[in-house]
Amino acid sequence: MKTYIVKRCFLFVPTLIIVTVLVFAILRVVPGDPAVLILGGEEGEDDYSEQQLADLRAKLGTDKPIYEQYIRWVGRMLRGDFGTSYFYEGDQVIDDIKHRLPVTIELGLMSLIMASIVAIPLGVLSAIKQDTVGDYVTRVITIAGIALPNFWVGVMTIFFLVLFFGWAPPLDYKNVWDDPWNNFQQLVFPAIALGTSNMAFIARITRSAMLEVLHEDYIRTARSKGLREGTVISRHALRNALLPVVTLTGYEFGRLISGTVIIEVIFLLPGMGRLLITAITSRDFPVIQAIVVMIAVVVLLLNLVLDLTYAWLNPRIRYS
Repeated sequence: MKTYIVKRCFLFVPTLIIVTVLVFAILRVVPGDPAVLILGGEEGEDDYSEQQLADLRAKLGTDKPIYEQYIRWVGRMLRGDFGTSYFYEGDQVIDDIKHRLPVTIELGLMSLIMASIVAIPLGVLSAIKQDTVGDYVTRVITIAGIALPNFWVGVMTIFFLVLFFGWAPPLDYKNVWDDPWNNFQQLVFPAIALGTSNMAFIARITRSAMLEVLHEDYIRTARSKGLREGTVISRHALRNALLPVVTLTGYEFGRLISGTVIIEVIFLLPGMGRLLITAITSRDFPVIQAIVVMIAVVVLLLNLVLDLTYAWLNPRIRYS
C-alpha cells in the first residue's frame, strides 16, 4: 500500500507540469495585455505614454520571454510563493486563496454529500423495483437532472425562494466556525443547485451497477441461505455495486469544482470560482494560474483517496 501511494504521488508531478504549461501558455496566447488594462482603466480610455506601458510591463515581468516567465513562476511556486495580484497591488495571491479555498471546498463537499445521500438510495430502489412506476419516475427525474444546467437550476432556485417564500439566502457570508447555522443557510441552496446533475449521474450509475450485481451467482447463493433481503442488498449487492459509483464520484467532484465558478457568482459566495471570474475579466495572470493549479492538486488528491477506498469496498483489490 505504501509503495502504491508513493508511486501515485510521483505520478502527480507530470500531471501538474502539464497543467502548469497549459494554463501558462493559454493565458499568453489569448489576446489582451494586463499592463494595457491597468493603465487604460476599465473603459480603456485613460491616457498613458509608451514609457509608462514599458515600465509597467517590466514591473509585472510580462516583458520577458515566455519561457523565462514560466521558469520564474514555477520556481516561486515551488517555494510556496504564487506571486502578487496585478490589479490588487501588494495582495499576495496565496492569502486570497487561503480565504477563498475553504468556501469552495465546503460547497463542493456539501453538494457531493447531499447528492450521494439522495442518489444512492434512489438508484438502489430503482434497481430493486425495476420496470415499475417508481423505477420510471426515478429515471425521468435523473434524465431531467442531467439535462438541466446547474446555472439555470441556481437561478430558478433563487427565483422560487423569493417569489413563493419571500426568502433569500443571507448575503453577508459567515464561516462555519463563526456561525454554523448562517453558513448552512448560505450554502445549502447553492449546494442543491450545484449537485442536481451530480445526483442524477450517481443515481443512474448506481441503478446500472445494482442491476448487474443482483444477477450474480453470489447474490442467489446469499438468498438461498435464507438471508434477509435487506442484508443481501446492503452487505452483498450494494458494497460491490459501489465501485463504479466511487469512480464516478471522483470525476464528478472535479466537475463540481468547475461548476462553482458560476454558482458562486449567482449566490454571491466569496469562493475560488468568483475570484477566478474576476481574475479572468481583469487578466490577472498570477491569480488565474494559482487557482487552476490548486484545483488540479485538490482533484488529484481526491482521486488518490478514492483509489484507496477501492480496497475497503472490495477486499480482492490489493495495491502493491
